[in-house]
Amino acid sequence: MPTPPRSRSPRTDRPRSRQQDERPRWGMRMATTLSVLVLGAGGVGHAVVTSLDGGIGRVDPFKDMKNRPQAGHGTNILLVGTDGRETITPEEKEKYRLGGAPCHCTDTMMIVHVSADRNRASVVSLPRDSYAEIPEHTDQNTGAHHNQHPVKINAAYAEGGPALTVRTVEHMTGLKMDHYLEVDFTSFMKTVDVLGGVQICTARPMKDSYTGLDLAAGTHELDGGQALQYVRSRHTDGSADLGRMQRQQRFMAALIHKATGSGVLMNPVRFREVASTLLSSVRADQGFGAEEILSLGRTMRGFSPASSEFATVPIGQMSFPVKGIGSTVKWDPAKSRKLFAALREDAPLAQVRGAQDGKGHAPGAMVEVAPDRIRVQVYNGTRTDGLGRRVDDALRATGFRTTGTPMAGGARDLPRTLVEYDPRWDRSARSLAAALPGAELHPVKGLGATLRVTAGTDFRGVTPVRGEVAEGAGEFETVRGDQVVCP
Repeated sequence: MPTPPRSRSPRTDRPRSRQQDERPRWGMRMATTLSVLVLGAGGVGHAVVTSLDGGIGRVDPFKDMKNRPQAGHGTNILLVGTDGRETITPEEKEKYRLGGAPCHCTDTMMIVHVSADRNRASVVSLPRDSYAEIPEHTDQNTGAHHNQHPVKINAAYAEGGPALTVRTVEHMTGLKMDHYLEVDFTSFMKTVDVLGGVQICTARPMKDSYTGLDLAAGTHELDGGQALQYVRSRHTDGSADLGRMQRQQRFMAALIHKATGSGVLMNPVRFREVASTLLSSVRADQGFGAEEILSLGRTMRGFSPASSEFATVPIGQMSFPVKGIGSTVKWDPAKSRKLFAALREDAPLAQVRGAQDGKGHAPGAMVEVAPDRIRVQVYNGTRTDGLGRRVDDALRATGFRTTGTPMAGGARDLPRTLVEYDPRWDRSARSLAAALPGAELHPVKGLGATLRVTAGTDFRGVTPVRGEVAEGAGEFETVRGDQVVCP
């Protein structure tokens, strides 16, 4: 998807405006930048990366900062996404529903913690509507002095640019930021295209009239524009922002998988092409340059999706009203402090659990609802002794929460296995039926949350399945990259 060359804006902090809630949110463009720059640098020569260093726009987010948190172990990078769209063509804007003026505000914030041994990257999303206390500062737009006051966290950029953003995040998390990286979504589309697209799997059709996303169930190779639709969609179901963040995590993992598995980043010519595309719309602190990128890259050459883990700061209240501000997202104070303490101590957030195949994926076909969230009562609908027990054991081995006490079904040689379910649990029923090929689905109002399987004479076994969104591992509901990429 060709785009015209971008004319670089002055390297100064531009005033930011606010925009309506439906503006796009571009967390993935930041992951694009980090994974390509850090992972790719280890496989190319110093001269190539150094020649690209001049293309990075520079900001000074640490200027005059005092009383900062004490440094921990590893490296913390604050990734900030803006919605710049200056180089996107009118045709692309119409095709990918990108109309309207950019707000020049922060749509997404993430903390990327690279472990001291360079073997792990922990990515923690900070919801943009998070309740925050902005430190005392001078407004960069009006010059007015402000005491500490409550806001949504994305307002820090509008009032004080990168410096106030860093101060606010450090104040809220107690973590010292070592680097700052700011990207707009123009680079996201262009970089996905230069990598040759990214593979995404979905267990059900996904449509969003706001973004134009329209995907059938299955596996898809997304180009830059389609990828942008995928990561910004929040109206595909009732999960809204939670579902959007989960899709972003899957995309980040898929992007790392493509970048590290395709050989592109080990080819100096291809790496230069990818890096040049990225750096046309990146701003970073003065200390985050070619030498730092090379240093990280040399020790992360074995990085893979399994080396990454994704989490969102623990939420205590999804809709916390604040006078004059509106509804905000309030963090869980105890759990969030514990999460940030783990990052400071360089500890992994996820705990490995569950069966994995040889590639690190949870085995089986992808379904909408993970088996361990589905409760099942098994009945034997045939005259075959022990069939109910075999079905119960097979479903339990696949991860379903069976009662463990199969019962007689009252039928004499039911020809086809039957799955009965309350219509309110239709997604769970479809996921269960996927594990029982050929099973008949039958809704029963008032049946409740426990699904009923009556085994028929057609039963030949259970097909392994896995949830579309990996279940949270550990206290912070963290997922590893290899748990959410296509098998």
